[in-house]
Amino acid sequence: MAYSDFKLSEVIQKFGLKIDEQSGLFANIQEEDYSDLLATILRENVDLAVSINTEKARSEMIISPILLEVRRKLNYEISLFSGVDFNVDTQNGLNGFCDFLISLSKEQLFIRAPVITLVEAKNENLKLGLAQCIAEMVAADLFNEQQGNSIKRIYGAVTIGTIWQFLKLEDKVVSIDLSEYYIKDIKKILGILLSAIKQG
Repeated sequence: MAYSDFKLSEVIQKFGLKIDEQSGLFANIQEEDYSDLLATILRENVDLAVSINTEKARSEMIISPILLEVRRKLNYEISLFSGVDFNVDTQNGLNGFCDFLISLSKEQLFIRAPVITLVEAKNENLKLGLAQCIAEMVAADLFNEQQGNSIKRIYGAVTIGTIWQFLKLEDKVVSIDLSEYYIKDIKKILGILLSAIKQG
């Protein structure tokens, strides 16, 4: 079993989680301005990525540039990993690839705790990505515990590039923001991502 094999009911039951669904969970987060560089990239890439309509295109052309913007805004004090093996507890299915993973360490050669945010890219269906993202968040929580890092909250996002949905894991409670954030709300998306990292 791996992250991608979990169904939502399975991951909740297996790890003794509770679900808290809320609309506008991150609605009060302050928006963040973005660079001319990101504006140009999104202007050139979004329609193309949507036309190609593969997870790879959306990841490379929309999601990566947004996460790189977050890294720039934090003065490269975080590390960003893409398509990495994140094997934490193979016996319990907490293994496999993460699309994107952000760590509060500058080191880029390997993943060092604390892991704070996981972003799962999906082609068209956000709901299908929720179970995988939650499993990765549980793994990140366990990883941090194993490394002796007391991070209270783990954040996650499921996205198709043009639409984002955000989650938070704290004390075995998975809070899912039922609100979806669209690429036209890029300032809000950046604000939520930056806030999640800074709260870590």
